[in-house]
Amino acid sequence: MTTALIIREISKLPWTERLLVVEKTLRSIRQDKQRSLAQAVDALYQDYAADADLTAFTQIDVDSFYEAK
Repeated sequence: MTTALIIREISKLPWTERLLVVEKTLRSIRQDKQRSLAQAVDALYQDYAADADLTAFTQIDVDSFYEAK
């Protein structure tokens, strides 16, 4: 099914059902994004846990970077 056909069919629905389609689509996109981010975290976690060079700058996190002194 092509995107154009999907849009054409959705446009035939009542507005309440079209809104439901949009909401469910956005929810699906957000879940996919969250899943992708979780996979990236899992893939890099061991590197950051074991390599001090990757976390060297976290030592200065206690200082407020933008704070005027």
